[in-house]
Amino acid sequence: MSTEQETEVSKKPEKPKKVMLKNQIERYLRIPFFLLIPLVIFNGFIYIANVETGIFFTIGLIAYALIVTFIYVHNKPNIMSSLISFAFEQGQVQKELLKDLAIPYALIDLDGRILWANPLFYGIIGTDKPSKKSVTQLFPEITKELFPQKNNMTEFDMRYEDGYYRVELRRVVVNDILPEEVEVEKEDGLIAMYLFDETELRRYIQENKDQKLVAGLIYIDNYEEALEGVEDVRRPLLTALIDRKINKYMQNIDAIVKKLEKDKFLVVFQQKYLQQLQAAKFALLDEVRAINIGNEIAVTLSIGLGVNAPSYLQAYDAARMAIDLALGRGGDQAVLKDGEQIYYYGGKSQGVEKNTRVKARVKAHALREVLETKDQVIIMGHKMPDVDSLGAAIGIYRLAATMERRAHIVINDVTVSIRPVMNNFIGNNLYPEDLFIDSEQAKNLVDQNTALIVVDVNRASYTECEELLNMTKSIVVIDHHRAMSDSIQNAILSYIEPYASSACEMVAEILQYIIDKPKLRPIEADAMYSGILVDTDTFVTKTGVRTFEAASFLKRSGADVTRVRKMFRTEMEVYKQKAAGVENAEIFLDDYAIGILPSEGVDSPTVLAAQIANELLDIDGVKASFMLTQIKDTIYISARSIDEVNVQVIMERMGGGGHATVAGAQLHDCTLEEGKLQLQDVLEKMTVEGDI
Repeated sequence: MSTEQETEVSKKPEKPKKVMLKNQIERYLRIPFFLLIPLVIFNGFIYIANVETGIFFTIGLIAYALIVTFIYVHNKPNIMSSLISFAFEQGQVQKELLKDLAIPYALIDLDGRILWANPLFYGIIGTDKPSKKSVTQLFPEITKELFPQKNNMTEFDMRYEDGYYRVELRRVVVNDILPEEVEVEKEDGLIAMYLFDETELRRYIQENKDQKLVAGLIYIDNYEEALEGVEDVRRPLLTALIDRKINKYMQNIDAIVKKLEKDKFLVVFQQKYLQQLQAAKFALLDEVRAINIGNEIAVTLSIGLGVNAPSYLQAYDAARMAIDLALGRGGDQAVLKDGEQIYYYGGKSQGVEKNTRVKARVKAHALREVLETKDQVIIMGHKMPDVDSLGAAIGIYRLAATMERRAHIVINDVTVSIRPVMNNFIGNNLYPEDLFIDSEQAKNLVDQNTALIVVDVNRASYTECEELLNMTKSIVVIDHHRAMSDSIQNAILSYIEPYASSACEMVAEILQYIIDKPKLRPIEADAMYSGILVDTDTFVTKTGVRTFEAASFLKRSGADVTRVRKMFRTEMEVYKQKAAGVENAEIFLDDYAIGILPSEGVDSPTVLAAQIANELLDIDGVKASFMLTQIKDTIYISARSIDEVNVQVIMERMGGGGHATVAGAQLHDCTLEEGKLQLQDVLEKMTVEGDI
């Protein structure tokens, strides 16, 4: 029946079901009388054919009518009485069954008023008679919006006092078949309410969850470096203090601690203690960092935890993935892997530079082996490339050319920041015309015999052409930004070093190990030197010993400081825009400078925003600076700090990342003002929570 027909039928006054049933029985008992009509007609035809036969048939009809009348008059009262008795008995049985139903059950009207309920339901609400309050008042979690519509059912979970219930609300069409106690004022239906007590079930589920195994790995980030600055007689004491801190902290949560190596620990504990660790934000990190017995370098830990894994082995594998991620992000933090979800804790301190370059040498040899098996190299940086991205790509190009491999650099947008460097290569007879290609050209060139090298970025969505990552299996990642949960997963070689100042520094080290006598051309050395210069803000930010060693190598290779400085001189109009950006910035919470840079009339808004953010750090009292600008539908945030604030953890809250002192984020579907408000909300929340 269609909806329109249902509407028409519903408009007609419906007869009570008892009346309809009575009429049906009446029609059934009168069927023999209805049969007399065709028999009388048939008797008429018999008279036409034979009168005597017709007379005999008429006598038979009269006898039939008398017998039928007698049966009707005699049996009708008995049949109706039996039906009424059966209906009454059935109604009483149903009524008793409803009262004795093992599930709390109630009938409520559309306003939530309880019309009738069984004893179990009354026991829950603490009364033995219908309450004047509606269910929305008795159960605060139930609202009228949860009431089902016509012929529908809603189901939801609810907590009431100390119990947990699964609630089912069913719409009931009402006629005149309800118990006598139920008084219905509305004609459009009632709601049947069932309460399924799941308190015990939830308790068992929680107990099972609490007893699950959490596998953890604890690594000392800078074991060798910390011991180097301690007197020989105190080294065993420092090691013992670290071990004692870890063991004592883990004893508070009944954990099993096993020392695997001098700087590695395996821990196992029940999941019920995990919330305790999270609430304290893994205070073990701070406790170990506070150890000081004359060590010049603070000891830091990395913690990786695997949670909610189907098996113990998978929990351990998840812990290994988490510890790798923690180390890739610079250490001094805890990373919790819960299925596909990744949670970060700590990571507020500055990373300590590794003086040893063993890792760089190992990665360099591995990269050489990759390139030896390929005929072509595609080099790709991040979207809106900067000088560090381009300089690192130029360095990898020189490596590929030295090994006699064809190489191309993917660049889609030539920003004002890289144009002076690119001009040295475009039109230069020493370089092929297809040195720089766009994404479409790269997709036409790449095949399974191509090595794809990604520099200055480790997140797939931030690369110049994400599709290339699925078009070849030989992918190499070289980056100095902290690893994220959405990092490129299918790389055969990943060299992510958060301690490095820039990707150009990392590539400069690789070149020294992979080539016996690296021969960089002066303009190539200029490009790489420019990348280091820009990312360190002229050797002020995140500069270590290895940074100067890389710069020294580039200087020996022909980099000219004066030539580089001339390439990056600022036009008068741009300088005025930078000054206006500094002037319009506001101080938020006494410590943070936040500004908005309009992109109209600015050649490269993101680069200028980063420069303004650096300038704001020169203002006394500013611990961190943030500049927002908009390109098309995307809001770009440039975040900078000196040493007091880790802007990387702030930008991660907004979906970005970076370094402790240099970071950024991208926002979508919002305006500049809305983005500024989001940033201010994050700063306020992190300040209150103590995460800054």
